[in-house]
Amino acid sequence: MILPIYIYGQPVLRQESDDITPDYPQLSQLIADMWETLADSEGIGLAAPQIGRNIRLVIIDLDVLSEDFPEYKDFRKVYINAHIIEYDEASPTESLEEGCLSLPGIHEKVTRPTRIHVRYMDEHFHEHDEWIEGYLARVMQHEFDHLDAKMFIDRISPLRKQLIRSKLKALLQGRFRCSYRTKFVRK
Repeated sequence: MILPIYIYGQPVLRQESDDITPDYPQLSQLIADMWETLADSEGIGLAAPQIGRNIRLVIIDLDVLSEDFPEYKDFRKVYINAHIIEYDEASPTESLEEGCLSLPGIHEKVTRPTRIHVRYMDEHFHEHDEWIEGYLARVMQHEFDHLDAKMFIDRISPLRKQLIRSKLKALLQGRFRCSYRTKFVRK
């Protein structure tokens, strides 16, 4: 089932998410619904807060980028109870433009570390402890930020945030267009 994407202004996007256990109700169905929602919205990542759930669950599909990044062919992963343990301070940072399904029409350059240490469980609740680098590290940081009540606009300069203030206000007022189902704060 395709679920609505929660848009900037929804309180759930600013609440920290909780770890879950294997007995979380209908987890398999929720993950399947998230995959369907992600495909419908043509995104590459989706965090549970973006569909109104404050749980530490993220899905990432980089297969859609495999034409430009062959190393991501068939890359589709589920991350449960995901946490960034540390950032590799010896690795460089990189500034790239990011967008977000919860911020339709807004794209800004965000500087992030290129290598991170993460701990998570897969959909079978097998634990993983890995160093991740490159584009996947960026996508994980973006999606895992949602689990910690952050959005990419929190990582841009105050000047850039001031310059997009009217776009953010339009999102709060429901004045935006996108091709996928959404849920926004009605004022």
